[in-house]
Amino acid sequence: MATAAACGACAMAGRRAAAPRAPKKPKQRPAERGGAGPGSTGGSAPGAAPLPPPAPSGRPRPCVRFKCGFTGPVLDVLSSRPGWQQAKDEEEWDFLWCDVSWLRENFDHAYMEEHVRICHFRNHYELSRKNYLVKNLKRFRKQLEREAGKLEAAKCDFFPKTFEMPSEYHLFVEEFHKKPGTTWIMKPVGRSQGKGIFLFRKLKDIIDWKKDGGRTEEQKDETQIETYVAQQYIENPYLIGGRKFDLRVYVLVTSYIPLKAWLYRDGFARFSNTRFTLNSIDDHYVHLTNVAVQKTARDYDPEKGCKWMIQQLRQYLTAKHGAGSVEVLFADMDNIFIKSLQSVQKVIISDKHCFELYGYDILIDRNLKPWLLEVNASPSLIASSQEDYELKCHLLKDTLHIVDMEGRLTGKEKRVGGFDLIWNDGPVSREGNLGTLVNGNFMANTHLGCYNDRKQQLKQLFRTLSAQQTA
Repeated sequence: MATAAACGACAMAGRRAAAPRAPKKPKQRPAERGGAGPGSTGGSAPGAAPLPPPAPSGRPRPCVRFKCGFTGPVLDVLSSRPGWQQAKDEEEWDFLWCDVSWLRENFDHAYMEEHVRICHFRNHYELSRKNYLVKNLKRFRKQLEREAGKLEAAKCDFFPKTFEMPSEYHLFVEEFHKKPGTTWIMKPVGRSQGKGIFLFRKLKDIIDWKKDGGRTEEQKDETQIETYVAQQYIENPYLIGGRKFDLRVYVLVTSYIPLKAWLYRDGFARFSNTRFTLNSIDDHYVHLTNVAVQKTARDYDPEKGCKWMIQQLRQYLTAKHGAGSVEVLFADMDNIFIKSLQSVQKVIISDKHCFELYGYDILIDRNLKPWLLEVNASPSLIASSQEDYELKCHLLKDTLHIVDMEGRLTGKEKRVGGFDLIWNDGPVSREGNLGTLVNGNFMANTHLGCYNDRKQQLKQLFRTLSAQQTA
């Protein structure tokens, strides 16, 4: 990237690039196990030039050594970053982009020096696992009601009624009988890309999750029922061209204590390939917007895909409903990001070596109310089109700017590339709108779906930082 190159990406002054390693546990160093997790690819790709021996104590290494467990945009961005080199199999590393399976196996055994960074928090699942997300949101809502009253607690009413199955089966049945004929959706808590999801309207369809019936004792001993969540299905989604869609929005958290979160300006709407109807609840092409599902449709066009950039969506909604209504909608989404992060702030292990790029999935209903569907700790960074590739490369480059292995930022920035700082141990206001409320929500420093002039902003930012360092 030209802007990064112009700013001297190797300025790791005063820091010795040391390696995380597992004490007295052979073959457990984070630099091993295929780079970033069992079965990973790209972690030890050839081509990285040999690195010089470690510098004497107190002197910086000449580059950032990274490990990566993926191919595609992630590896492309890391490999092309000025001053960064891919560490070899047995070599120590400074930066790791891994999958969560590597984390489970290695994190607790790894020693990490001050400057080392890794792309997940240790217990990220408190936010990204569907049943834990709901548990934490329910707990946080009760806390807010006790401490700040019902009005404040109502700001957490952005997720559908949800029950963990089979542990809350009987509670679910009580709710089910209150609204006969309602459509519900079952989701496995530990899977992604639409796998294992189905819709239902009859209790007989979920008999396997009944705790005390439906299976013989022998069957119960032989098989462990997979944990699911039963969630009330949003039956009135906002439709465009008769098709359902949801939003993928990116939020970067660099610290939980204190909470520091950035919101990316770009994102996309994922559309179903088939017109919406409640008459065919078994048709995944109607109800699931996951690209992994939609691309298997017979008439799927890989060139066109099923995506809109979020800027297109915002323009469309503004033309249909006016700027005021859309401003309220996007402010409500800001509230979702902040409240969900606050709900896990006290339970996430806030390690200074960690950061997390979350993928939020948001559904908008016909009343322009946003609903939180789930949060992904490993959002797909595989590109489905050239436009998608560029978006994800820009997202990853700006993530690395904020993680700032090179030590160029001052820590006072409110914008870096396509990211806007929305929370820094408290709300960050938009310039010129200090204290303004929209629908009861603080006007955060957020520009989701607005023009992303990231190249110009980065050029100006690093020029200013360079001038300050020179002075």
